[in-house]
Formats: sequence, structure tokens, C-alpha cells
Amino acid sequence: MMRLSLVTDILGYLPFEDMLDTVSKLGFEAVELGCGNWSKAPHLKLDELLSSELARREFLAALERRGLSIAALNCSGNQLHPGPIGEEHHAVVDKTFRLAETLGVKTVVMMSGCPGGTPTDALPNWITHVILPEHEKALDYQWNEVLIPYFQRAGQLARECGIKVAIENLGATMIHNPANMLRLREHVDPVIGMNFDPSHHMWMGGDPIASLRLLGEAIHYMHAKDVRLERTLAEANGLIDTYWINDIARRSWNYVALGHGHDVQWWKEFFAVARLVGYDGPVSLEMEDAGMEPLTGVKKSLTTLKLALPRDFD
Repeated sequence: MMRLSLVTDILGYLPFEDMLDTVSKLGFEAVELGCGNWSKAPHLKLDELLSSELARREFLAALERRGLSIAALNCSGNQLHPGPIGEEHHAVVDKTFRLAETLGVKTVVMMSGCPGGTPTDALPNWITHVILPEHEKALDYQWNEVLIPYFQRAGQLARECGIKVAIENLGATMIHNPANMLRLREHVDPVIGMNFDPSHHMWMGGDPIASLRLLGEAIHYMHAKDVRLERTLAEANGLIDTYWINDIARRSWNYVALGHGHDVQWWKEFFAVARLVGYDGPVSLEMEDAGMEPLTGVKKSLTTLKLALPRDFD
């Protein structure tokens, strides 16, 4: 029924129980919890929950008392990084899969990651314009020697843990659009699919609604997040923007509260088409509008979300 979920990192300033009270009072039905890597994991202690049955019971009981469930665990990072970061992030991915199994959570959200362009690179290399032979060589290495083997192993572990993996379509990662997602799925277990976040497709110049139709059953999970293309700046400079994400006054585009980039009518069509192609899972609000207070942004986004989702609310 497209349950309402919240990526709780936006309320990371609140202690766990206070966050749950806030989420419940707002009317959310589930939460998506960061487990580490790019998330500071403000509401979940990964190692403690893995090692302690008592900690797990207390953790789940706190959710159950408020009528909440866990829509997904999130371990987004770059486990394909060619340096030590890659190893560190992979360890969190592995632990998150195993915690999901232990908690009975059925979905883990993560990024595909981005490796270097050669075996000797020290930094990731996101290739966006294949114009020279070395670009093709790098992409061949990234896909066939790093990305596909990694997710073949990840798919095997995910199946053992009884979970689905939802790879988010973030720019600067290998799986940033439907074509790449479908290409990857030709080589991996179908437990690997996409966490479709329409905001990323917006700033890359795509049409998220068209993407839904192309992805179909490959959609394993869904974020609700909006982008506003900034007038004058977007037209003058294009959408490839290297200003820091919080330098909002100078950027060509910004993440904004739901409804502040695309109106309710657009979101109504988006979620209607999602249902048409068979998606009926959680819709997890990710609020990253740096122009307003976190809780304000959550409330404004939730108003849009409730108007747009094709279901009733009490």
C-alpha cells in the first residue's frame, strides 16, 4: 500500500526514542535507518545490534510500541573505492546484510559505488563522457573486473540472508540510471534491483516517470526526494555543478523539500505510474533541503506526499 517511511538521518539531532516519537506523531508508518558509511548512523549501533540479542529485542520493541516497522536498512557508501575506504565500507555492507537478516528486515539500500579507472588508481573515477579509447578501457575494467564480480558476490550473500538489495541511482556511481541497472541485472541475481530516487534523475536531466516504465520489476524500493533547477544559473551553467552541496545560492540545482521543485500534480503522476508498473512497496521520504529547518522540511514534504500517494490516510 506504499507505506510512508522516513530516512531518519534528517532527525539525527534527536535521540533514538525521541526520533521515534516524532516520526510516529507525524504519521509515518516505517523508518529507514542508516547503518554507517556515509551515514553517521545516529539511530542505530551496528556492532551492538549484531552482537546482542537483548539489544535487538529492545530496539525492535521501541519501534513496535509506536506501531512502526523498518522499511529498510541503509549502508550507502563506496565499497568499490580503490583505497582503504573501500574495504571499510564493504565491511559495513556485509554487517548490514547480516543485521537485516537477524532483524527480519527485507530490504537493504546501498550505492553501487565507483572504482578507480585502472587497478593502480588511488581514487574513484566516474566517467561521464566516453570520447577517447582510454575511457572505454577504463569502463571495461570497472564493469567487468570490479562492479559485476562485486555484485555477483553481494547477490549470493543477499539471497543467503533472505533480503533484497536496492541500489540507489546516485550520480558519481556506476549505477546512476535505468540502462546501467538493467545491464547489471543481466549478470547478477535478481535480488539485486534499484532504489529509485527521482531527485537524482532530475538533476541529471532525465525524466523519472519515463524511468519507472523502463525499470518495472527492477524497482525494489523508492525514495521520495525533490530537486529544484535554479533559474538563470541552470540555464547559464548547465546541470553539471561542482559547487559544494550546501553552497545553495550558487548552485544550478538543489535538493528541496517535496513539492518545492515539482508540484503535487507531478508527484501524483509519478506515484500513479509507479503503481502501474507494479511497485507497491514503501515510499521513503529523504529530506535534504538545506534552505529550511529539518523538521519543517519533513512536515512540508509529508503534506505533498500524502496528497500525491494513491492511497487513503486516516
